[in-house]
Amino acid sequence: MTHRMLLRSGHVVTMDPAIGDLPRGDVLIEDGKITAVEQRIDADVDAEVLDMTGRIVIPGFVDTHRHTWETPIRGCAPDATLDDYFVDVLDTFAPVYTPEDVYAGNLAGTLECLNAGITTLVDWSHINNTPEHPDAALQALTETGIRAQYAYGSANTSLSDYWFDSGIVMPGDDVRRIRSTYFASDRGLLTMALATRGPGFCTNDVVTAEWGLARELGIPLTVHVAMGRLAGRFGMVKQLHGLGLLGPDTTYVHCCYLSEEEWRMVADSGGTVSVSPQVETQMGHGWPPVMQAIEHGLRPSLSIDVVTTVPGDMFTQIRAAFGAERARVNADCWQANLPVPDTMLTARQMLEIATLNGAHVAGLEDRTGSLTPGKRADVVALDATALNMAPVHDAAAAVTLSADVSNVDTVIVDGVIHKRDGRLLADVGRARRLVEESRDRLVAATEARKRQT
Repeated sequence: MTHRMLLRSGHVVTMDPAIGDLPRGDVLIEDGKITAVEQRIDADVDAEVLDMTGRIVIPGFVDTHRHTWETPIRGCAPDATLDDYFVDVLDTFAPVYTPEDVYAGNLAGTLECLNAGITTLVDWSHINNTPEHPDAALQALTETGIRAQYAYGSANTSLSDYWFDSGIVMPGDDVRRIRSTYFASDRGLLTMALATRGPGFCTNDVVTAEWGLARELGIPLTVHVAMGRLAGRFGMVKQLHGLGLLGPDTTYVHCCYLSEEEWRMVADSGGTVSVSPQVETQMGHGWPPVMQAIEHGLRPSLSIDVVTTVPGDMFTQIRAAFGAERARVNADCWQANLPVPDTMLTARQMLEIATLNGAHVAGLEDRTGSLTPGKRADVVALDATALNMAPVHDAAAAVTLSADVSNVDTVIVDGVIHKRDGRLLADVGRARRLVEESRDRLVAATEARKRQT
């Protein structure tokens, strides 16, 4: 029997240029798929009707790069630079992580995403210290019901072993096991990628082996590049080009110090880009290169990266990118005594970057990212009657420049309601208890480890 859900009388911002915005519109969902977006839909009496009066209805946000496993150590490195992060997180907490800690982190972290209107997540999971670690991560992703690309990463038991010209290849047999066990189909809520460290951090043999493994399994790759001056000097994209490894299956994260030649290489190869603006400005990665990506014909997306240091919501990222990019251009134009260009980022562009572009980068644009009939129903409704949003003059601007997590009223993933009337429909108490217990255990473990050295 078909299950129908009708979102009635919302201000619908579809992010589909063929449909546009409907100041008063309806969205019909049938068996998890959007089947109609119109000013008025007369649905069958068996449709579950959700009154969206006073709500702005948008596609769910897409976070294209988050180390979700770090949720139990939220805020442990508030003042960290990128160099500090490697020591304070990857060389301190990561080596003592158990599968139970990964489960707790992914459970609480993905519920945090859903609560904030993030319906799709790229889980950059470089914490696979044992074969049980990825199983724990995937168990949590499955239980929460989020749409996610699970990016299998390396272990992190030693900074010197895994990040300084590392000669350790990710275990191919375990990557293949995860692929065959959990991802027999690429059409489910969960899909798979390989989170690889790349040249500069690994030897060429390791880089070639990991790229080859991903392509053997038919899964995309995601890699940090040009974050900070040191990584920028690695010329990671240029090295990948020299190894003959560039391709449309690779997402490049950060890209702050890419050379002009490397930007062309990414664009010419069909690669995609994820920008983490709050982390990049705060931790010293460099200016978030949103406009640089656009100027090279790319469609940049946004990501949170690490809650050890920054907030875990998309509203923060949107405003960080918008403010940083416009500040950079304004400063350059002031210095050169020139008017600002017509290509300055707009509020509506930022919403597109956080939704449709994110789906593109995650390889899911055919099923999410816009409220388009035929796509899966990943939908967020924001309470625009709240004082921080009302009155609404421009719906897209209200979302990108006024809204915050408190306005997220309704969250739907694949036609399933996960948040309603501002309340997350999950056992939040259990998730909080598990992640707090994990925090306590991790802190104790790191202190014990220090005493032993």
